[in-house]
Amino acid sequence: MRIFETANYNFISKRKVGYIISGTLIALSILGIIFKGGLQYGIDFKGGKEFVIEFKSDVVVGDIRSALTETFKSQPEVKNYGSNSVVLIRTDVDQDVNTLKTAINQTLSTKFPDNPGSIEKTDNVTARFSEDLKWSALQAIVASIFTIFFYILIRFRNWRFSAGAVLALMHDVVITLGLFTILNDILPFSLTIDQTIIAAFLTIVGYSLNDTVVVFDRIRENAAVHKSMEYSAMINRSINDTLSRTVITSGTTLFVVAVLFIFGGEVLKGFSFALIMGILIGTYSSIFVASSFVVDLAKNKTNHAKS
Repeated sequence: MRIFETANYNFISKRKVGYIISGTLIALSILGIIFKGGLQYGIDFKGGKEFVIEFKSDVVVGDIRSALTETFKSQPEVKNYGSNSVVLIRTDVDQDVNTLKTAINQTLSTKFPDNPGSIEKTDNVTARFSEDLKWSALQAIVASIFTIFFYILIRFRNWRFSAGAVLALMHDVVITLGLFTILNDILPFSLTIDQTIIAAFLTIVGYSLNDTVVVFDRIRENAAVHKSMEYSAMINRSINDTLSRTVITSGTTLFVVAVLFIFGGEVLKGFSFALIMGILIGTYSSIFVASSFVVDLAKNKTNHAKS
């Protein structure tokens, strides 16, 4: 993109504005999570019931989801299970299995009288399983953050780069979690956190890290070439040098994920929405959080050395 080939935007001088925006978004995210009573977990983490139903002919999962939402007064998870005539229904409605089976059978026989379905399998997602899964997901995220810290430290031999990268990653995850919590009851699709959303968060971490490492690589190159340049100016130049690549990569990735969001069906709405938000926030944080934090850490080092 020619508009960014000779980019000379002064990002670093606006870093305090970026800090204010990021601080506000993080505060709103944390407050939203607190006032909503915590993260909005799905059945994978809260426990519930699941049913496998086989129909006489193919069904549209969206129609079944809409019908059962009226019955349960909450949106269940409904998806095809092996074929278009078999569906898996998962719900966290606090009722016993027999009551739910009766409600499901009555709803389906009323809404789809020409396509009868029979419940072939019933399972419980126990609280113990959900707690174990929650702990495993937390371990995976924490382990990835520590691994990234040491990877950046080994690659760039500078702990400030590690701190900036990890701060940017935590920034991205917290804000995305906050958006999911606040918007869960507002948007017309489910944003409850399940295994698919955890996979999306780990994807966001990888994407944001890649974007940050590209900027850090250029900072290291420019630091060796422009030794007399002021450090903040050199980092600003590095961000502008990689801006074309950042915009093209983020734009093309956003296009693909947007197509997934529009045409991927109800089941993938939450996953693709998380990726869209993660790409936007991750691109922003690699410029206004990771790189800016490195500048301020370097300034603190200089000030201590002078004193």
